[in-house]
Amino acid sequence: MKRTGKSLSEHVAEDILAMITIEKKYAAGDKLPNENVLSAELEVSRTTLREAIRILAAHQVLEIRRGRGTYVKNNQELTGEFGLDELSAFPVDVKDLYEMRLIFEPQSAYYAAKRATDKELERILHYGRLEEELILRQEDRTEAERAFHKSIAKATHNEFMNRLMPILYQAIDKGVPLSDIDEEMVQNTLQDHRMIMEFLAKRDAEGAKTAMKLHIIHAMRGFGITED
Repeated sequence: MKRTGKSLSEHVAEDILAMITIEKKYAAGDKLPNENVLSAELEVSRTTLREAIRILAAHQVLEIRRGRGTYVKNNQELTGEFGLDELSAFPVDVKDLYEMRLIFEPQSAYYAAKRATDKELERILHYGRLEEELILRQEDRTEAERAFHKSIAKATHNEFMNRLMPILYQAIDKGVPLSDIDEEMVQNTLQDHRMIMEFLAKRDAEGAKTAMKLHIIHAMRGFGITED
């Protein structure tokens, strides 16, 4: 029977959730089979499986441990009655968050390059290098990424930019664990941040603006978000 209404990845997310909450095939703390095995079992591509896992990770059902695999979280709310329909809200949430980032962060990088004090610029580069180290060590980089982007926003010396930080934090908190499952997205983050830092260090405002825009676009494409 042809599936309708929801995307294939959302249906696959529901299938995996049913394995956990209804079939009891996987319990809290269990590691899911590797991509090749699970995608074959579900008869979907690995790309679709990754999208489904991201959806479940965003809803605290699964935990992605980079370099170690994907595990079922110890979530007391998971039962057979768990609301599967709420999963469909995830793509909209992330799309909205990243579109907002695309609107204000490139311009934020532009003004940071022009207005940052030497100390502020040093702080930005410090957090950028710290995040790179954490990525290479396969450790959680969420706080470092928050600090990197926050220090850029603060360097604009625009109070409204700082008021937008909660939106940025939501996007980072959702995006980091979900991107870590995709090695291409991780490599894009490394390269993009290096480019952003290079332009900021040169105080090249247009270059920093373009680099930040590309960084966010790469993330959006990795999540399957279009710019339409």
